[in-house]
Amino acid sequence: METSSKLWAFIAYLFGVIGFILVYLVKRRDTFAVYHAKQSLMISVAAIIFTLIMVIPVIGWVIAGLGFILLLVLWLIGVYYALTGKQEPVPIIGKYAEQL
Repeated sequence: METSSKLWAFIAYLFGVIGFILVYLVKRRDTFAVYHAKQSLMISVAAIIFTLIMVIPVIGWVIAGLGFILLLVLWLIGVYYALTGKQEPVPIIGKYAEQL
């Protein structure tokens, strides 16, 4: 695994949607970086959904708070996979990213 691929995969996680766009524009042929960019995009989309759920008083705050904690864990798992050169789906939402 090239260090460059790992770096671009990490950049995708670090910058979310912007990172996905950067990886897709710069490293489109790098399957490892694009794979992790898609995983990162799904985490970012989920974060946007939880942000919208926060509009609902009390119950929305609880759901969104728990969702953000879950997304932080998933993000850390994704970063770990990217930096160690593993091309594995992030639990729960990773399978949806593979369908992109």
